Amino acid sequence: MRIGVFSDTHLQYPDENLEIILNEIFAQMDLILHAGDIVSKRVLDRLEESGVLAVCGNMDDYDISDAIPDRRIIAVEDKRIGLMHGWGSKDGVGKRIYAVFEGDMPDLIAHGHTHVPYWGEIKGVKMFNPGSASRNRYAELPTVGILTLTQGEFSAQLINLNRSR
Repeated sequence: MRIGVFSDTHLQYPDENLEIILNEIFAQMDLILHAGDIVSKRVLDRLEESGVLAVCGNMDDYDISDAIPDRRIIAVEDKRIGLMHGWGSKDGVGKRIYAVFEGDMPDLIAHGHTHVPYWGEIKGVKMFNPGSASRNRYAELPTVGILTLTQGEFSAQLINLNRSR
């Protein structure tokens, strides 16, 4: 199973880069997840048209936070993926997100917020941040990720969206 994961698009409206992500990079995915900071309802509508499961982030408008949850747990084969954006300082964001899921811990947690890609573990739980899908002051290069679930094990791949605007 292949799962496209992206976060921190920070868009007011769907643009060419979003279409490239959805229609080219994630075209062959079994599932697509967005870890928040979508920013506008127009972009959320476009994501939902493509079957993307998303959570709201700290920069999302009220119409987004009213429409989608701030966290989800998604069953994938015999595993569970937690999806959440994050908040506060970049330092310790993974630990704060991990703590939210205590009591109903998934096998992997995908998140955003820091705009910095990350693949690691906290107390045996895989943690994945695909970085920011948009070029901005915090992300030198826009990135998205692909999770692959093979024989009960997750692996992660980062894709650099180094496309000039």
